[in-house]
Amino acid sequence: MMNLSALVHSLRCSLLRIESRLLQITGPETQLGPCVAVNGPSLLPRIDQEPLQGDDEEQSPEQTSGLLDSILWMAAPKKRRTIEVNRTRRRDERKLIKVKSNIEPCPECGHLKQNHILCGFCYEKVHRETALIRGQIKAMEGGPLRAPTVETVVLYEGETQSEQDRGKRIVERSRKRPAWFSY
Repeated sequence: MMNLSALVHSLRCSLLRIESRLLQITGPETQLGPCVAVNGPSLLPRIDQEPLQGDDEEQSPEQTSGLLDSILWMAAPKKRRTIEVNRTRRRDERKLIKVKSNIEPCPECGHLKQNHILCGFCYEKVHRETALIRGQIKAMEGGPLRAPTVETVVLYEGETQSEQDRGKRIVERSRKRPAWFSY
């Protein structure tokens, strides 16, 4: 049986080897934290207790404290999972890609999309047009904090201001209104 000082010495040497390997991998500038956390007082003999009478090597299990008492042990599997079990679990019906039957062409651009979901290509066109309108509004106002508190109306080429648009901020675009950008 290994005595306590030899156990502490071998543990210290092991930790120094781990630390030197980590320094080789990460470089000397990296701050390293502790790699093993143990309860220190359980490793050292207690001074306030008197040694047992008789053989010092034969101690009862209740009085023996060591390194293994202070480490939190994690659960380990009892048996190895076979390849068949692993593959069956990974290829479960619920994890497979489902075939979608609600796909149809977009009426505006013709790309495939799901029913009741906005077409991604049409959304991208609307997003670009909206970004251009926002840029034009920003140029008109001169900054984001100078926006009026009135509603904004976008008029395209060939459109005129209606009676409902009186008193609103007008943004005029010098192009024909896209079919997908309704008024």
